[in-house]
This record gives sequence, structure tokens and C-alpha cells, in this order.
Amino acid sequence: MALAGLFGAALLGPELDRRAVALLAGLCAFADLDAVVGLVVTGAHRAAFHTLLIPLAAAALLAYDRRSGGRLRARYGGRGERLAWTGVVVYAFAVIGPDLVWNGVNVLYPLHDQFVALSGEVRVSNQRGLIQTVVDLSPAEESGGGGGSSLGAAVDSVSRGNTSQTQYATGVNPSPGEPDTGPVERTFPVARDGLDLLLLVSGTVVTGARLWLNGRN
Repeated sequence: MALAGLFGAALLGPELDRRAVALLAGLCAFADLDAVVGLVVTGAHRAAFHTLLIPLAAAALLAYDRRSGGRLRARYGGRGERLAWTGVVVYAFAVIGPDLVWNGVNVLYPLHDQFVALSGEVRVSNQRGLIQTVVDLSPAEESGGGGGSSLGAAVDSVSRGNTSQTQYATGVNPSPGEPDTGPVERTFPVARDGLDLLLLVSGTVVTGARLWLNGRN
């Protein structure tokens, strides 16, 4: 939500108000409702509402609306259209993005059932040049000799299994796939590390400052 506020402040600027912030934050809350879906559909968390098909479909609808007469703009004005596009950006980069680089999402669910994670780091060395551990581009080894496939190695390095193999623990379902045997601790992360905490504080401060400045003008 803090990252969504930053995108709102950057893309909407003087048009950002409390309703816009509530809408962008609501998109973040909606996406995490797939943790509830995961109670009845195996592996639905970070799949059902974390698929890139949602922002892609929304972007396609907005583009079609613009080319076919602009009903959205006619009803809500240019601000409404800009808010809708900001929502698409927020859903892709502030909703799906953090989990994609943390420990994985099912990016094309349900068309392609496969969790992927783009975790790792990128560094520049004066001896080894550019070093990245996000995607393994080295040739995959094959038995029987012969060169492997760099594409195969890259796919293997980001794959995290499908919905039947991968279920993430949440405060809603702390032990997915396992029966409850007694009192269970339910935790809801606020900041997973120092960078998360910095983002939380800075996003809140910048969003609040933008709202305050807009209220003065």
C-alpha cells in the first residue's frame, strides 16, 4: 500500500486525493484476498488475484475504450481515466511486483500454472563485470554430453512449482495442506526487512505530504 501511494503521488500529482488513495490501497487489499480463496482452492494464494492477466486485461479494456469513443473519459473526465491507468500500474508493480521479487507469484494463472520468483541481486565488479543472480543464464547440464540450454537453465532458476506443489503460509492459513492440531499462531507481516520498513515509512510520508499539498492548493 505504501508503494501504491508513491505511484499515486508520482502519476496523479495534484489530482491525488483521499478517494484516489483509498482506491489504490483497495486494489492491494483485494489482491491479498486470494489468501481466503486458498482456504478452498489449493495454491490460490498469490495465484488467483496475483496473476498478470488481471492488469493486462484491464489495460486492454482501457485501450479499447479509448479507441472506441472514450466512455470512461466522457463519464468521469480525464482525471478518471488517469486514475484508472494508475490503478493498472499499481496492480502490476505495487501489488504483484513485490511478491514476485520476494518469493514468487503465479504470473499467468490460470492459463499457465507455474509460480516464478525473480529474487537475487545485480552487481558491477571491476574484475567480473556485470553480475546478476536473478535469472541463471548459464547452460543447463545434460547427461550424455553436449551443450545444455540457457533457456532451460533460466526457466529452472525462476520456477517455484505449480499450485499443487507450492502453497504459501499466511495469517489466514498458517499451515496450508496440514490439519490444525492445536492453537496456531497467525502472523501478518508489516515489514519483512529493513528495506520494507523504509518503503513503508517513506511511502506513507510522501503520500501524506502530497495530500497535504493538494489540500492547500
